[in-house]
Amino acid sequence: MNSLAPIHQTKKILIIGATSAIAEETAKLFANQHHALFLVGRDAGKLAVIAADLKVRGAMQVDYATLDVNQLEQHPAVVEQAYHTLRGLDTVLIAHGTLDDQSACERDYINAERCLRTNFLSVVSLLTPIANRFEQQGYGCIAVISSVAGDRGRQSNYMYGAAKGGLSTFLQGLRNRLHRANVCVLTIKPGPVDTPMTAHFKKGLLWATPARVACGIQNAMEKRKNEVYLPWFWWPIMTIIKHIPEAIFKRLKL
Repeated sequence: MNSLAPIHQTKKILIIGATSAIAEETAKLFANQHHALFLVGRDAGKLAVIAADLKVRGAMQVDYATLDVNQLEQHPAVVEQAYHTLRGLDTVLIAHGTLDDQSACERDYINAERCLRTNFLSVVSLLTPIANRFEQQGYGCIAVISSVAGDRGRQSNYMYGAAKGGLSTFLQGLRNRLHRANVCVLTIKPGPVDTPMTAHFKKGLLWATPARVACGIQNAMEKRKNEVYLPWFWWPIMTIIKHIPEAIFKRLKL
């Protein structure tokens, strides 16, 4: 097992869900630092456009592959392709997800299962081979976008929250496991972000831009943090929400 990854070097970064607004903004920051990138997403056309832009911004290398994350059997091959193309891997950002309709999930388990599969199970499937490789090589950084919604179940989005809550717990255990192997596991918990996925929501003062969240992600990864709320003010907000007694909380319309 190697002791530490070289400090000042080009990073080899795999981004899954690379066409999402937050991932694209974060990739721009990586490109500015001249890192090598392997992008994974569903839309080949959009991936090509993003890849061309990142090359102009200074990325050392940009390659991409298409993947439907719910096709779990395809995960090992895509991870292997990223390793082969970049000739190694030391950083992973997982940024895919769906904000499923809560009422649809309540009406039909098929919808609920799809929400859990996309937002939780697909991440577990992807991180299984990645974590094993990073543990063996003795260094690396795994960053995964979860959500403040996973901190406490609310009637308005508890299916999505359950998926993200399960994901955050999974990442806690993975962080505990990989600490001895010098692998950073970062749980990213954004509040509401103004992206195409949330275009139909009314925006307020607590909403953040993808660029702001991306800067927070880059900073947290560089500092090898365990967990980060983005923007920062969601940490005290969620601390209060988590400590409201259940007898009171269950009566709130949230």
